[in-house]
Amino acid sequence: MGETRDNDAYEEELLDYEEEEEKAPDSATGKVNGEAAKKGYVGIHSSGFRDFLLKPELLRAIVDSGFEHPSEVQHECIPQAILGMDVICQAKSGMGKTAVFVLSTLQQIEPSPGQVVALVLCHTRELAYQICHEFERFSTYLPDIKVAVFYGGVNAKIHKDLLKNECPHIVVGTPGRILALARDDDLSLKNVRHFILDECDKMLESLDMRRDVQEIFKRTPHDKQVMMFSATLSKEIRPVCKKFMQDPMEIYVDDEAKLTLHGLVQHYIKLSEMEKNRKLNDLLDALDFNQVVIFVKSVNRAAELNKLLVECNFPSICIHSGMSQEERLTRYKGFKEGHKRILVATDLVGRGIDIERVNIVINYDMPDSADTYLHRVGRAGRFGTKGLAITFVSSASDSDVLNQVQERFEVDIKELPEQIDTSTYMPS
Repeated sequence: MGETRDNDAYEEELLDYEEEEEKAPDSATGKVNGEAAKKGYVGIHSSGFRDFLLKPELLRAIVDSGFEHPSEVQHECIPQAILGMDVICQAKSGMGKTAVFVLSTLQQIEPSPGQVVALVLCHTRELAYQICHEFERFSTYLPDIKVAVFYGGVNAKIHKDLLKNECPHIVVGTPGRILALARDDDLSLKNVRHFILDECDKMLESLDMRRDVQEIFKRTPHDKQVMMFSATLSKEIRPVCKKFMQDPMEIYVDDEAKLTLHGLVQHYIKLSEMEKNRKLNDLLDALDFNQVVIFVKSVNRAAELNKLLVECNFPSICIHSGMSQEERLTRYKGFKEGHKRILVATDLVGRGIDIERVNIVINYDMPDSADTYLHRVGRAGRFGTKGLAITFVSSASDSDVLNQVQERFEVDIKELPEQIDTSTYMPS
């Protein structure tokens, strides 16, 4: 997975992600079945991305991607980010945070042969792969800019050869592999001007990963732009983020309650562990869905549940951390392209992964925290579109997590009614 570009193969994938990326959050322009229902976005937003005075090549790619208006987080961040300011940004899932750092990095870099000038770190291989394609998508009309993605599970020699023969200007990757390449002197970080962490809390909360990130950071020049993004940034982790930065611009969603996802219908079902399979079968039969993601708590349960669904003739596939990297990506792409309509997954897929057609998320097993709940249900109803989240509650600790979710995000999650109106969770 060290190749720089293969546009045809990923064209479909990127279109999906991009078109969705800009379904504007504030009741602005929701795209309904691809048609823009233009309401209310006037005045300051009317010229949209042009206000940011971006390179014409970037604007062209933005137009190609079906973007019309910047989301709230893009409005807040991009003008400062393109001036090279350090940024720390928390905003909910599906609000276009990725485009903030992709556009502001592409706006600023002047590619020099053989120099890595931008480094993006994230905590999973799937997310790295997705961010890389986001860069490729927006740099369509900037042919001199090369992007590559590096993560473990791929033969390191492939990455070393690529760095030697076709050195990219922008490197996206996971901390372990990036650090290994840097330690072996295959990846020189001495020209890095932009250092970005996506889902930064996940990397800085894990002490092992934080150590890797710090060592990578120390190998980059002192004078650079640092940007960090996540949907969840606890009060405890914010000071850790700031240690990497100089007087950053801080953008936090005003309060926790705002983090929940509008347009998402949320329900729970009380049942015993033994009743889960039967209930899941009934739901999959009864509900209308484009695609559905079912979250479970372990690799074993993912494999078992998927096997059961396939035996019951449901078009199901599963992705979990017990698979080889290649297998995971093949399955992820297959699901994204719509070859299967049901995905059984562990929390590996819970953060930052974008699949446009998903409109239902089922928590077969309750997530371990309110944060994980937010990231999981954020797979449905991305960017203000409609969606449905159903959570199975089968123990006292499950009830505790559900109560935390309701208190923290100020939502009232009710029991699933006998009949649910399809129009509440299906795009019209």
